[in-house]
Amino acid sequence: MSGKEPLLSALKACILNIQADKDSITDCNPHLASMCDILEVILRKGIRQPILGLRRRDYWHWMEQLPQLDPCGRLSQLSVALEKTITCKKVLTAQGRGRHYIRQALNQKTLAIIIQHLRHTPRLLEWYDPEGSVLANERFSEPFLSLLLVVSQMNLTLDLQNSSFLDESWLLPVCEMYDTVPCRELGMVLRYTDRRIFISEVIPGSQAEADECVHTGDIIDGINGICLRNAQRGEKLRGKPLSFHMIRWKWHDGTVYRPMLPHLQLIQKEIPNFQLQHDHKSDEVMKEDSLRDDRLLYSVRYLGKMNIGMYGGKEVLDEGIEKVLHQNLSPQEVLFDVKETEVICIKNNSTQVLFHHHYPEISSVGHRLNRRTLFAYCVANSPETPQTTSFDCFVYESNLVEEANEIILRIAAGFRHTEWFV
Repeated sequence: MSGKEPLLSALKACILNIQADKDSITDCNPHLASMCDILEVILRKGIRQPILGLRRRDYWHWMEQLPQLDPCGRLSQLSVALEKTITCKKVLTAQGRGRHYIRQALNQKTLAIIIQHLRHTPRLLEWYDPEGSVLANERFSEPFLSLLLVVSQMNLTLDLQNSSFLDESWLLPVCEMYDTVPCRELGMVLRYTDRRIFISEVIPGSQAEADECVHTGDIIDGINGICLRNAQRGEKLRGKPLSFHMIRWKWHDGTVYRPMLPHLQLIQKEIPNFQLQHDHKSDEVMKEDSLRDDRLLYSVRYLGKMNIGMYGGKEVLDEGIEKVLHQNLSPQEVLFDVKETEVICIKNNSTQVLFHHHYPEISSVGHRLNRRTLFAYCVANSPETPQTTSFDCFVYESNLVEEANEIILRIAAGFRHTEWFV
C-alpha cells in the first residue's frame, strides 16, 4: 500500500473549501455533497463481505450495532440519533439510513465520536481489511480522525427533514412549506409513482393555482407532519388547515433536480401531455436544450483536449486532466449525450456536433478525487491501427458531482473491453 491515501487529501481539500464559508453551513453549500461523498467512500473502503449470506455489508450495518455493544450506556446521544434514523419513514435502504445518520452526526458534531467507538470495538473493526481500508489501518485512521475533529468544529445546520432522496443521492432537493386554509377543492391532480406523490396537474382557477405555491412536477412529501413517502393509504383531513412539505422539481440553479429526472420521465411516458410547470414569479426558465428527441442531454462545460502519447489507460487520466487545465482555455458550454453505442458532444444552442466517439475508441474514463466535478476520457486517434495509435484526453466539467459520476458510469457501461475507474 502506498504511503499516502488520496481519499484523505481529497477530504482535506473539501474541508478547506467549506471552512472558507464563514457563515453557517447549510445544504446549499456547494462543497457539502462532495465532502459527504468522500466520507462515504472512506467508510465503505475495505469492508469485508461475508462469504456466505444474502445481505451485503455497508457501513450502516455496523453503525446500528454500536449502541448495542456498549454495556455502560455511554452512547446515549448516538442511540437517540440512531432511533431517529430507524424510525424515519423517508429512507428505505441501508444507504439512505447511513446517510441520514451521518447528517445527524454532522449537525451534532459526533462523527469523530462514532469513529472512535468503532476503533475500540474489535468485533466491528474486524469488518475492515487493515491493508485495504482507512478505518482499520493505523497509518490512515489517525489522520482521518483528525480531519473529523476539524469537521466537528464547523457550524453545520443541515435540514434533517429533507431526507426523502438520500436513498438515491447526497445531493438534496429544494424543500418548502405550503400552508393553505380549508377549502372544498385545492385543485391538484396527484400521481403515485415510485412510492412518491407527484403533482401531475394544477387545475386552472383553483385555490392551488391562486396560491402559486405548488407546480406540476413537484412532490408532496408530507401533510401536517405526516410523511407520505411510501404511503399505503390516505388520511382524512377534511375541513382542517393544511401544511404541505413540498419537494420542488426545480433545483437551486433553476434546472431540474437531477435525481428526480427518472421519475418525471416515467410520468411523461404514462401521461403524454405532462409538462413541468414553471414559477411565474421568477424569470428563471428551464433550459429546453437539455431535452432533445425525448433524450436527456447533460449541460456541461468542455475544457479542452490534449494528446497524451501512446498509452491511454486510466493511469494517464490524471496527467491528461492536468495538462488540459494548464492550457487555461475558456470553457465552452456544451450538451453531452451518452447514447447506446457512442457519446456525442453538441455545441450549446446549436445542432453542431463538436465530437462523437464510439465506445471501442474510448480506452479509459474517470475523474480526479480532488475535483470530482471534472470527468475525462481517453480516445484512440487511429483505433484501426492499435500498434501505432496515440490517445487524446478530453476533459469536461459538470455542475454536480453526482452528474459527473452518472456520466462516467454510463460511459463505462457502454464498453466492455477497456479500462475504467470511478
